[in-house]
Amino acid sequence: MLDPAPLASALLLGLLGSAHCLGMCGGLVGALGLKQRDAGQSSYLLAYNTGRIISYVIAGLIVGSFGFWLSRQLGEAFFLRYLAAIILILLGFYLGQWFNGLAPIEKLGSHIWKRIQPWSRNFLPIKSNAAAIMVGMVWGWLPCGLVYSALIYASAATTPLMAALTMLCFGLGTLPSMLATGLFSERLTRLVTRRWFRSGTGVLMIAYGVWSLPFVHAFAIGH
Repeated sequence: MLDPAPLASALLLGLLGSAHCLGMCGGLVGALGLKQRDAGQSSYLLAYNTGRIISYVIAGLIVGSFGFWLSRQLGEAFFLRYLAAIILILLGFYLGQWFNGLAPIEKLGSHIWKRIQPWSRNFLPIKSNAAAIMVGMVWGWLPCGLVYSALIYASAATTPLMAALTMLCFGLGTLPSMLATGLFSERLTRLVTRRWFRSGTGVLMIAYGVWSLPFVHAFAIGH
């Protein structure tokens, strides 16, 4: 039976990270020609984000398989749960703009990104939904502290399938900000860029990260 808690947490992580998504990917959407200029292009943005989330799910399967293998070798990979909790705490500081401890992780991913990014040129300019999906699948591997945080959190899942579902929920959580257009987009941008919103989401993420620490969680539930 699937545990809904990590799935709900991943969804919330995507929603709370909306400020980062808008800041990092909002301009990219326009640069790739995905603005909905007319009815004929109205589905390109959705197709692009579908491809992006597919890449998240694939990455979730990869890290989930590694985490599952590691847990089978070590009995239970507690350090993955500690690592996931610490990453959530760092993400809270990142979202609150107090400390960017995720920068080294993003730099590691940049080496892989340099090899993957040129593939998207084969599908530009985007003239079909299929091309938009392929571009989204490539850009889903863009170095991003938020995505990497979600992946490390997913790596502590009980099975590769659960890790993939965790990343699916995370991707769905990012959709509102990435699909926002027009007046709604302007209002959402104003909201998520306000200092109180960033601080609030940062505090919530830090609190959840602390609660996720195995010894804290065990104490809280009385084990």
